[in-house]
Amino acid sequence: QVDLVESGGGLVQAGDSLRLSCTGSGRDISRYAVAWFRQAPGKERDFVARSRRIGGNVYSTDYADDVKGRFAISRENRKNAVYLEIHSLNLEDTAVYYCAADSGNRDTRLPSDYADWGQGTQVTVSS
Repeated sequence: QVDLVESGGGLVQAGDSLRLSCTGSGRDISRYAVAWFRQAPGKERDFVARSRRIGGNVYSTDYADDVKGRFAISRENRKNAVYLEIHSLNLEDTAVYYCAADSGNRDTRLPSDYADWGQGTQVTVSS
């Protein structure tokens, strides 16, 4: 089991950029698939982005269609961290953002495939 802690959320204005961090402890998450999900009030938890190792230090990424071009997922393995950069924030980006890890390193967007979750970080976008 890996413990995940998200940080970097807050109250921002529409059009701003933000970087969320997900830091793992207890296990090396460089070999895990790590994904970001978000959950807006009254809605389901939706997939946002995923990074998984495909060989050596090479990682593939996957993005939900509605965030492509504005969101970027990256890693800093020496810090056991995964980041989510969000640009051109809009009101629809308001949600709790969660990172999750899959030790099986699977190419999956399903929340049920991720065993380890952080507590979430709130992002609120104001107009």
